[in-house]
Amino acid sequence: MQQESTIKNQVKFTDKITLAITGASGSAYALRLLECLVAANYQVFVLCSSAARVVFDTELGLKLPSSPDAASQFLTTKFNAQAEQIIVFGKEQWFSPVASGSAAPKQMVVCPCSTGTLAAISQGMSDNLIERAADVVIKERGQLILVPRETPFSTIHLQNMLTLSQMGVTIMPAAPGFYHQPESINDLIDFMVGRLLDHLAIEQTIMPRWGYQPQ
Repeated sequence: MQQESTIKNQVKFTDKITLAITGASGSAYALRLLECLVAANYQVFVLCSSAARVVFDTELGLKLPSSPDAASQFLTTKFNAQAEQIIVFGKEQWFSPVASGSAAPKQMVVCPCSTGTLAAISQGMSDNLIERAADVVIKERGQLILVPRETPFSTIHLQNMLTLSQMGVTIMPAAPGFYHQPESINDLIDFMVGRLLDHLAIEQTIMPRWGYQPQ
């Protein structure tokens, strides 16, 4: 009976994805994307840099625990996720699935993506788990989306973006549009997150299609 109960209660997720969060401005994009991925029944492996934790506190007043286990529980509670649906890994957990070509999810988003992380990924540095995870997705011919947030872009930034784009990486700067007549910051956030979900082939209703007319 206990074995039957355990099998019945096993969590099944439609897919897995890696979400890396760095110290660029735009932490609200990451949280909204995480919320949508959980709602879409994805299991999400979260990689969060130390700088990203500072930005969370600065921009949102959110204090994400430094311990990976505590951070996992914090985000699980915040988004009412299923057990083990959100798993946070530390920057040097080299035995985590995202560090292995045979185990890492085929999709990864770095949101927001600092230009420092962008540069490291473009050069295959792999000095921390975020960089290694991105390197794995590139070498395994998976889908990697970077959401840089910087202005203006220097020639160095643009050259790094071109290098990655030529490898098949999608560069999607955090540059929300205004043609949908946004009325709040949340509307601008949803514009970007909706575009990310579109590129990940995840059905979304938070951002209407161009020319969409409600019935």
